[in-house]
Amino acid sequence: MTHSLAAPPLPLTDDERSVLEKFAKSRTMAHRTVLRARALLLAAQGVANNEIAELVNVNPNSVRMWRRRFEEEGLEGVGKVAPGRGRKPFLPEGTVAKVVALTMNTLPEDGSTQWSTRSLAKHMNISHVTVARIWKDHGLKPWKTDTFKVSTDPLFEEKLVDVVGLYMNPPERAVVFSFDEKTQVQALDRTQPSLPMKKGRGATMTHDYKRHGTTDLFAAMNVATGEVLHDTKTRHSSKEVLDFFKFIDASVSKNLDVHVVLDNLSAHKAAPIATWLAHPQRARWHLHFTPTSSSWLNLVESWFSQLTNRRLKKGTFSSVTQLKEAIGLWTENWNEDPQPFIWKKPADEIITKVKRGRTKLALVNSETDH
Repeated sequence: MTHSLAAPPLPLTDDERSVLEKFAKSRTMAHRTVLRARALLLAAQGVANNEIAELVNVNPNSVRMWRRRFEEEGLEGVGKVAPGRGRKPFLPEGTVAKVVALTMNTLPEDGSTQWSTRSLAKHMNISHVTVARIWKDHGLKPWKTDTFKVSTDPLFEEKLVDVVGLYMNPPERAVVFSFDEKTQVQALDRTQPSLPMKKGRGATMTHDYKRHGTTDLFAAMNVATGEVLHDTKTRHSSKEVLDFFKFIDASVSKNLDVHVVLDNLSAHKAAPIATWLAHPQRARWHLHFTPTSSSWLNLVESWFSQLTNRRLKKGTFSSVTQLKEAIGLWTENWNEDPQPFIWKKPADEIITKVKRGRTKLALVNSETDH
């Protein structure tokens, strides 16, 4: 390393030093900004310009220019490109806007459901790398589709306010449960033994499998504690639902009310259940139905997701009995240190968002009809 007579340390205020340190550590800012921030921090330590140039791999004259610009312009000059310098546009004017418009508003003539970088590049007579860069800059992902369904329940707002209110402001001397069934859980076994994970390669699993039957999982999660009551059954008719309600009833102290959030499945409203709930001994029971097409409002769905991803998805089961035992053991371990899912979004924010969705959907339908 060449040692030179150091220039005087670059004077920095505490605020300037703090900002430059953030710039120097950034992974999202322009490379030139990160580089100049590192150089200026070294200059503030009294490191010679030539040494700084070697450390950041630039010409010493560049370091001198950066110092001079900082002394004249302060933080505003860091990363700034001088007039007439920097990368020149290599695309004809309007190309970027046209790529964006075509991506968002048109489809390829070959009948594909979305553009690819190569098909759009061929259509525009530019490189697919350029198309990919434009998509990235504008946050476009034509290959990706998010699923949704706007609830058409005429009592959507009323049910939403009821359930969210129950989550965010539960009644005193009561237990609130989120209840649902995960039906047709399959006992799947792989056709060949799997290989364990090793360095540089994940575990393997055959894409095909053997089916050994199914079970229906009933679960009720205590919203306050995260603890889960569960059972597995061969069916999910009103009889099985009633049996599970009786299981919940026996599990809750008699001096507490029972509030259950559940969906609109016909089995949940069947005559045997209505008769059981109408009995004076069940006066403490209160059912709260979520709006149709609103499974996201039922907190136990998050627990089902945890169970699926952490136990069932990669599991192998040679029988339904083995599957039931695995679910039971996983649930038992969950309940040793249960993690409640906390609802945070107020009902009015959700209603506003759904109203925007309905308006947009109506507009799309109107445009389609015409």
